[in-house]
Amino acid sequence: MPRITLDRQIGNLKDEILLLGSLVEQAMMNAVNTMRSGDLHAARKIYEDDSIINEKRFAIENAILIIMATQHPMARDLRLLAAMLEIINELERMGDYAKGLAKITIKLHGQPLPISTAKFEQMATQGLKMLHNALTAFVEGNPNKASLIPIEDDVVDKLYSDIYRELMEAMIKDPTLIDHANLGMWAAHNLERLADRVTNICERTIFISTGEMMEFDHTDDEDELELDGDS
Repeated sequence: MPRITLDRQIGNLKDEILLLGSLVEQAMMNAVNTMRSGDLHAARKIYEDDSIINEKRFAIENAILIIMATQHPMARDLRLLAAMLEIINELERMGDYAKGLAKITIKLHGQPLPISTAKFEQMATQGLKMLHNALTAFVEGNPNKASLIPIEDDVVDKLYSDIYRELMEAMIKDPTLIDHANLGMWAAHNLERLADRVTNICERTIFISTGEMMEFDHTDDEDELELDGDS
């Protein structure tokens, strides 16, 4: 009976993590859309709704800790629960990137970026596809699938480099665009970090099955945009 109970609780946790992932995906898609449209009302709603993602993350964390304390999980179950704690943290941070994009839109006051948002949208699409696949691999317990996903990060990195180059060229051509171009660089940085955090989820999925941490090659640098001043 305890094993059945534990399996059911773990299944419920996976469902909640998928729900958290869907909240993050929607927030990110909405945030990129507001960058294109300049919709300040929508941007402010994304910014405010980040608290929903945070609350969901804390609720899952609390449920995991209760299971750890009351169900006496075995080694593999313990790895799974520990990995879940890391995964929900990664998802919550991705939600922060969506919030950061919304804040950038607000800082732009409805004005466009110096370059097209097309490549930003491509970065988001690729990163969210990776996230969806990573969460599927996690729920299925499929380390082989998880090990292939980080390769797709190369597409995101290439788009990031293209955006950086285009923004630099725009600033050189017209120095009055520097402030807006810097905001564009932060937006691209947030989207690039989204893909890096997907890679972290893949590492945890592999850890659950093997008990070994495989670190893929990515830079875990400073990743949260802080913009001073009133929104």
